Amino acid sequence: MSRLRDLVAAELSISTPAPITAFAEHLTTVFPGARAVLFYGSILRTGDLSGVLDYYVLTERPPTGWRGFFTRILWPDVSYHELAHEGRMLRAKVASMTLAQFQRAAAGETKDTTIWARFVQPCALIWSAEGAGETVVDAVTDACRTAGRFAIALGPRGGAPHALWTALFRQTYKAELRVEKAGREVSILTFDPVRYDHVMEAVQADEGGAMAEDELVRLKKAWGVRRLLGKPLNVARLMKAAFTFQGAARYAAWKIERHTGVVVEVTPWRERHPILSAPAVLLKVWKSRRKAA
Repeated sequence: MSRLRDLVAAELSISTPAPITAFAEHLTTVFPGARAVLFYGSILRTGDLSGVLDYYVLTERPPTGWRGFFTRILWPDVSYHELAHEGRMLRAKVASMTLAQFQRAAAGETKDTTIWARFVQPCALIWSAEGAGETVVDAVTDACRTAGRFAIALGPRGGAPHALWTALFRQTYKAELRVEKAGREVSILTFDPVRYDHVMEAVQADEGGAMAEDELVRLKKAWGVRRLLGKPLNVARLMKAAFTFQGAARYAAWKIERHTGVVVEVTPWRERHPILSAPAVLLKVWKSRRKAA
């Protein structure tokens, strides 16, 4: 067993608060053929349950029907869910894809950067079906290895782990269509810099020393392709989400009330047609805020 895999396995096994675990178990009843549920994001470190929890649900196969057709081409699916737990309403944004798709993306076998760039960051394996846990550990290990190898290729030659990760995250944020402000990579690395040092050291140990020059050249060329495709892939995902984001109306209503104080009723029509109903909702928010001013 590699040093990197040992580190990943230990991190994935960390315990999480009961509400987070309960929501993960609930999601296994929502997604047919669920194989594993991963939890990630800022709440993993803050424990603040007032925000939106972030999960990845890995399934055995894509959804049925037309949604599954698009999921095979462009993953993940995104949905919004709510769960009442011990008198508190919990909210979660859930990305879902098959375990096989996750494995390929984590290993860098696709032109996508989002999976390995996301899962080189801390996450927890909350639930896994029989026989799936070790597969997920292997996949997240591959994500860390893929990210680490690109960091070595894109960062300063012989640079310290912090410099290598900084270079990687700057490049991935530039390649993707992101809403975060410049310097987001600083906050990612500042939270637990020693952890990222250990991940890079484990990647380098598994590599057996300095990476060969021809491999560095290959990785830089591979990154060039991913940089060109990053934003178009993000745009395509946004377009897909506009028509397939389940629970979009409830998610938008919660966000609007949280940020403006304006309560938006989620009617059955708005639930079914979030895009068509958006103009009327925005007009209501504008009128309410103007009246309150």
